[in-house]
Amino acid sequence: MKIRLGLGCALAALVSGMALGQSGVVDVKQGDLLQKEIRENWVSYNGDYTGKRYSSLTEVTPANVKQLGAKWIFHTKNAGVLQVTPVVVAGVMFVTGSNDAYALDAKTGKQLWHHARGVSTGLIDDASGHINRGVAVLGSRLYMETDNAHLLCLDARSGNVIWDVLYATGNKNFGATSAPLIVKDKVLVGTSGGDDGVRGFIAAFDVKTGKEAWRFWTIPGPGEKGSESWPGEMYLHGGGTTWMPGTYDPELDTIFWGTGNPSPDFDGSVRPGDDLYTSSLLALDPDTGKLKWHFQFSPHDLYDYDAVQTPVLVDAEFKGKRRKLVVTANRNGFLYILDRTTGEYLFSKQFIMIQNWAKGIDAHGRPISAGLIPDAKGVTVCPSYGGGTNWYSPSYSPGTGMFYFRSLEDCSLFKAKTEGFEEGREYYSTGASKPLNHPPNVGYINAFDLKTLDFAWRDKQAGGDHATAGVMSTASGLVAFGNDAEEFEIDDAKTGKPLWAFSPGQAMHASPMAYGVEGKQYFAVAAGDNVIAFALP
Repeated sequence: MKIRLGLGCALAALVSGMALGQSGVVDVKQGDLLQKEIRENWVSYNGDYTGKRYSSLTEVTPANVKQLGAKWIFHTKNAGVLQVTPVVVAGVMFVTGSNDAYALDAKTGKQLWHHARGVSTGLIDDASGHINRGVAVLGSRLYMETDNAHLLCLDARSGNVIWDVLYATGNKNFGATSAPLIVKDKVLVGTSGGDDGVRGFIAAFDVKTGKEAWRFWTIPGPGEKGSESWPGEMYLHGGGTTWMPGTYDPELDTIFWGTGNPSPDFDGSVRPGDDLYTSSLLALDPDTGKLKWHFQFSPHDLYDYDAVQTPVLVDAEFKGKRRKLVVTANRNGFLYILDRTTGEYLFSKQFIMIQNWAKGIDAHGRPISAGLIPDAKGVTVCPSYGGGTNWYSPSYSPGTGMFYFRSLEDCSLFKAKTEGFEEGREYYSTGASKPLNHPPNVGYINAFDLKTLDFAWRDKQAGGDHATAGVMSTASGLVAFGNDAEEFEIDDAKTGKPLWAFSPGQAMHASPMAYGVEGKQYFAVAAGDNVIAFALP
């Protein structure tokens, strides 16, 4: 780990007052991060610790949503498409594009400051796309990851660097694409590169100094539980990366974080057994990083079915009993409900109609394999390499009791050949492609009812683009997402009836959010290399 100090806090404060002007005072307290309702401030990647992406703002309703219009558009100088979810605090919006960060007036879209940092060279695979999904904020400090796995601490009032930590070393295949998560006095980060032979981890750093507090390795080392899957030095290249932020329950004082697929992706012969702790949900102590429990969705995964999808925390009645639940739609094509206190498996539901890799899920939540093993000739498996769902955000509405998420009906031809790890190269061993004469893929927005444990509605997507745009819901009964026709769409959350759509002229590969300024409700979403805000007249 390396730490570089930037401008001192005193100098940053000297210039920061002029930087933000009248837009607001950024000073996020612990109580703000613990907010029970998301209203004016969307304080973190998912809006709050639960991952529900549920806004309590009610100005925009099914009755007036047709009057919604674009209020401003901000164009970034991003190296690729935006996948960021904006964070809004005290009328100031923070967005990232590649290694750059921007502070905007959330009412007008006017730029307040811009932290510019060039993209890194020599990166591979996901890291070479220079994707950045957002920031975390505490006090007057802003935290973000870079494409080459640095954790930056910036002054949120000016964009000046306070400190800079290199947190992934020893393998140049590491990268980072996530937004950090702040829990108490620590900022938590993960890494990308799970398809490239790195060893996954979650690391926690002191929010003030940048000093590392703990690190949990998702691939066990020699002699540790699960190490039998990683003979020799395979544990150093086992994947299990943590490239999306987790969620947090302050009452249980537990972090919930999903892990990526094992590496190499398609050749399981070099990693026998279940391959802990890949394709799993981890429950960790935020003070020590100690593992409380884990649940593995896809043991010995051969199809890149990672489990980084948001673990949504829901307190609800389940089969007549009030429980603390964690709900997640997994890339393997099944939706899961677990008890988040114990990790007990409670329920699963197949949501991909053409799924063929598993014959079902047993009483303990373990998939019953159909025995489809990639080889040199290739085997057709559904869901596809892209998954039944993926990183794009789901949402849960306490108002409807429904869990909303995007899915994709598609298959891939998986091929495998044993290959050695080589730094600077991907480590798929070997690849996946579209099967010949296979029908076009089809996307859906799904509404799963936790009361009936079945789907209330499924909205089939139309259009030639497959948007990787997540979902959010509101207390007024709306669900918002980017559709496959390159539109920002809002539907009735109870029925799925389309109510309004706006075409930004670019596909959406980011998850929307909502915020308030001076009593007015806004929606915001990134499309292409623009950020667009919408409101009523």
